[in-house]
Amino acid sequence: MCPHIPLLSAQPHRGLTMTTIPQKRRIWGWMMFDWASQPYNTLLLTFIFGPFFAEMVFDRLTAAGMDAAAARAEAQAYWGYGLTTAGLLIAVLAPILGSIADSTGRRMPWIRVFSVLYVVGAAGLWLMAPGSFSIAVVLFFFGIGLIGMEFATIFTNALLPSLGNKAEIGRISGSGWAWGYLGGVIALAIMLLLFAENDAGVTFIGIEPLFGLDPAAREGTRFVGPFVAAWFALFMIPFFLWVKETPGATATGASIAAGLSDLWKTIRGLPRHVSLSAYLGSSMLYRDALNGMYTFGGIYALGVLGWSVVDIGIFGIMAAITGAIFAWIGGRADSAFGPKPVIVVSILVLIGVAITIVAISRESVFGIALAPGSTLPDTLFYVCGALIGAAGGALQSASRTMMVRQADPDRMTEAFGLYALAGKATTFLAPALIAITTDLTGSQRLGVTPLIALFLAGLVLLVWVTPDREHEGA
Repeated sequence: MCPHIPLLSAQPHRGLTMTTIPQKRRIWGWMMFDWASQPYNTLLLTFIFGPFFAEMVFDRLTAAGMDAAAARAEAQAYWGYGLTTAGLLIAVLAPILGSIADSTGRRMPWIRVFSVLYVVGAAGLWLMAPGSFSIAVVLFFFGIGLIGMEFATIFTNALLPSLGNKAEIGRISGSGWAWGYLGGVIALAIMLLLFAENDAGVTFIGIEPLFGLDPAAREGTRFVGPFVAAWFALFMIPFFLWVKETPGATATGASIAAGLSDLWKTIRGLPRHVSLSAYLGSSMLYRDALNGMYTFGGIYALGVLGWSVVDIGIFGIMAAITGAIFAWIGGRADSAFGPKPVIVVSILVLIGVAITIVAISRESVFGIALAPGSTLPDTLFYVCGALIGAAGGALQSASRTMMVRQADPDRMTEAFGLYALAGKATTFLAPALIAITTDLTGSQRLGVTPLIALFLAGLVLLVWVTPDREHEGA
């Protein structure tokens, strides 16, 4: 049953064609981006490829003579440094490209370009063959795909205000996130059931990977990259068919200069807009912490609890299902009460989850020793995964709506570029803090403690955030 999505009741956004495509179809086309792009987060960043990368690097390091605990920590550190590099590039370029796009009134060409990067980067992960892969090459392709996904998201989010009025966009954003999570669940289920092999060389349902993929060469799990690339390419077709904009100017030297000038004016004006500045700072910290949870959750379960890739995939399905449900619920709460209460409650839940995760090990929970073979750590980690999905889905949906409310309607892509800058300017922070803390302590459990402080700092900054930009007289 499709969620009810209201038709447009606001003024059309500059540069978009509103008459040739029915509005309901435009909304569904826009939501198809969430469906198409979510598997990069679900399958590659978190639940399949991330843990697989850690496993392959661990095997290489231990084969070279490194201690097992040190090898696990080093694998996590490699992953963190790779994400840090990609995050820095996104942080620098996001507001610049967003401002240029606003100056030309064009977003779709940028979405096409970054969609290509998404597909190329994801497909290149096939190269992670046991015994013959290059860590640098694999991280390069992963970074290319991540950059493509993040930038395409910036330009797609900037289209949100054209889909409804202030009261409606919360529901639309929530439905989009829910639809994306559903796509992630289905894609993850397909991988687990038909392709990703366990230690016995079979998938979750006991069959060898389809298409004659060789379990001994881990081809079933490696197929996750090409699979995600093909998924995105296929399901972006409705987006490009149904989401249109009127012809506009191309990026010229003059438009680039104008875009950079406008961006500089916006940045200089930030101190006068306390709510916007506080929100950018707050979201910078709490989104970084949330991304850290997503990024390192699977690797943490692999190293601390000894889970297999299939176990982590089941954990991912649970998190994605709760994410879909609570993104939808959060969207309704957003429309009823505004995005700020949804954000605050979600952060409080995630702080509790982060504290719980640090307190879980195979031997004890909150310092209480467990009997050998106890399943309590696994059960608690599954519960934590469900809560991460639920709070994360609602938080991301409401955060997108809050940015729309804080932004200048005429500079929406620039605003989401700044939003990406806020998210990526310290995107290196959570991975770097986790990597450094893990290296210094030699413990994966202690390595994730910086996430708690990041969530708390983001919560404090929300005190200065008002619900709407106009409350500042902007």
